[in-house]
Amino acid sequence: MKKRKRRYKRRKKGNVLLWVFIVATGIAALVPRVFIAGALKKKSERKMPEELLAEYMNHIPAQEYEQMYDMIHIEMSGNISREDFIKRNSAIYEGIEVRNMTVSITSYDKEKTEVFYETAFDTAAGEISFENKAFFMEEEDTYKLVWDDSLIFPNLAPSDKVRVSTTQAERGEIQDRNGRILAGKGTASSVGIVPGKLENEEEAIEEMAELLEITPETIEKKLSAKWVKEDSFVPVKTIPKVEEIQLLKENPDEEALQEKERHERLLEIPGVMISDVEVRSYPLAEAAAHLVGYVQNVTAEDLEEHAGEGYTVSSVIGRNGIEGLLEKELKGQNGCRIYIADQEGKEKEELACALVSHGQNIQLTIDADMQISLYEEFGHDKSCSIAMNPYTGEVLALVSTPSYDNNDFIMGLSQKQWDALNGDENKPMYNRFRQTWCPGSTFKPVTAAAGLESGAIDPGEDYGNAGLSWQKDASWGAYFVTTLHTYEPAVLQNALIYSDNIYFAKAALKIGKEEMENALTRFGFNQEMPFEIKMTKSRYSNSEGIETEVQLADSGYGQGQVLINPLHLACIYSAFCNEGSIIKPYLRCQSRAPKEYWIPDAFSNETASLVLEGMKEVVNNSHGTGYGAHRDDVVLAGKTGTAEIKASKDDTSGTELGWFAIFTAEKTAQKPVLLVSMVEDVKGRGGSGYVVEKDNRVLERWFSGS
Repeated sequence: MKKRKRRYKRRKKGNVLLWVFIVATGIAALVPRVFIAGALKKKSERKMPEELLAEYMNHIPAQEYEQMYDMIHIEMSGNISREDFIKRNSAIYEGIEVRNMTVSITSYDKEKTEVFYETAFDTAAGEISFENKAFFMEEEDTYKLVWDDSLIFPNLAPSDKVRVSTTQAERGEIQDRNGRILAGKGTASSVGIVPGKLENEEEAIEEMAELLEITPETIEKKLSAKWVKEDSFVPVKTIPKVEEIQLLKENPDEEALQEKERHERLLEIPGVMISDVEVRSYPLAEAAAHLVGYVQNVTAEDLEEHAGEGYTVSSVIGRNGIEGLLEKELKGQNGCRIYIADQEGKEKEELACALVSHGQNIQLTIDADMQISLYEEFGHDKSCSIAMNPYTGEVLALVSTPSYDNNDFIMGLSQKQWDALNGDENKPMYNRFRQTWCPGSTFKPVTAAAGLESGAIDPGEDYGNAGLSWQKDASWGAYFVTTLHTYEPAVLQNALIYSDNIYFAKAALKIGKEEMENALTRFGFNQEMPFEIKMTKSRYSNSEGIETEVQLADSGYGQGQVLINPLHLACIYSAFCNEGSIIKPYLRCQSRAPKEYWIPDAFSNETASLVLEGMKEVVNNSHGTGYGAHRDDVVLAGKTGTAEIKASKDDTSGTELGWFAIFTAEKTAQKPVLLVSMVEDVKGRGGSGYVVEKDNRVLERWFSGS
């Protein structure tokens, strides 16, 4: 932002600040809060004018107007009343947002008791600095300041006004990779009252309150504001605008019809008016609410916390999602002019000017169609989904369901709406894609990579047919690892195809506790993911490490205490496409962004290729658990998973998480993509097969372009 400083009086060339020596000691005094260069303290008890000026100036940024008034010579200051003095000074100093004031004494005329000084301070429009003088008179063994308006600004007359003109900065848009608006300008309906036209006030207010889902007291409070006149338009609430195009559809949706009816009923109330108002709009609404977030009007706490950052009482601020994360870039900076206007309203002098700087447009790697497609499939589930390009790290979708309409926060939630959101047992406000979850069998390729890399797993070794349950030995007591299928031979590829828990439990024991922990640490566990949105760290234990043999065995097939973030899992899977290097994910579009790895060479190309071949079979072999997503036109690879969530090993009433991770397995794919979806409570609904079916439909739309 460009700032232009205004000086009332050019300093003469070569002018040097004169340090005033009043007493024989010649010691300069520093006055707290405002730095007074040259103020000297006299040995006598009586404060001298320079010290008094410093004290007076101290009170200005502290807004201590009562103390300022006590320091002036009332009679020589035009007999101004305390009330008028406070009103004049507070209106100006607070109106222009004075802060960081400094004062330097340049000279002192002892005979005339005049103090010459320079002052500078920051305001809403930038810095203001000027030279001025203050006159003092003796009164009962002390000095009193002779005050008039020119002490505020040298050219300010009693009849003048100090005006502040603000140009509102436009908030930047949030766009998807193709320029589609995720957050931008929209139009809503502002419902308000013209008091002079209101009939049967009490009844009208009650009816209006019911239609707007607010209390009558809320409306009455707005009508009682000091600025309200009989012909004023008093805004009461912003509600969605009913677009004619919605109503002209062959089958307009129920919400549009209900909103149209509400508008009509409101307009039937005498004195009620509805006008268009510009608002922040979120076209994808529920489909991207957790990702995009929302803005709200600033609070008194916000203004205090962000003092000096250009926020005013009419500003909005990003609360969460991208709106909150990139608030500084999106908000821009309001333009502001401070000037003196004469009694006729004509501009007399400009004091400071800061040009408006509009917020930046932010373009994300998100593909709006993919975002919507995933939301439409999983919108009624408790779920989260990640989509990314496994070869570049571009994140194409981040979806959490159930969701909420972030436009509602712009309109202002009623208490009923707020209670419904917070009381919903499915937690629509909860952002699931930022959390960690038990991965179940989607973790098996990770175990395979760790084992192959360490040499503990021989991909051709047959572990033998252990049936549907197995334990290492009697030391495990009543605990057995169970699986759903028997097959032969029990080698790595078949274990992936049939998703064999027993094979990967045995593999984990072969890998060993120390090597498993080292491998998972190397794969990014217990680390902050390098991503614009902070994700919960993945971990393999609730304590410092894997503590028991059973925990190690369970960890091998994604149970035990293993918790992983879905985006982290996607990044590890990307290594199977990138010769063993884990891609670094990113969310903001970058021009000609070079491929960047989060963890280069996490495992070898040979390991990546071996695991990839097994994951191809999961989707393309008719026995594979992911065969439901098989396609003839694109080679895909992936892994299903069903994680048991229960209070104890004996718990039979626990729930299940269903997972499916699938990706294009060849770099020549025209539309490369990697999907990871997790759904809660799939027990009795088909387990991971429920997720496979939904992701398959998402991929069909992705590849067909429909």
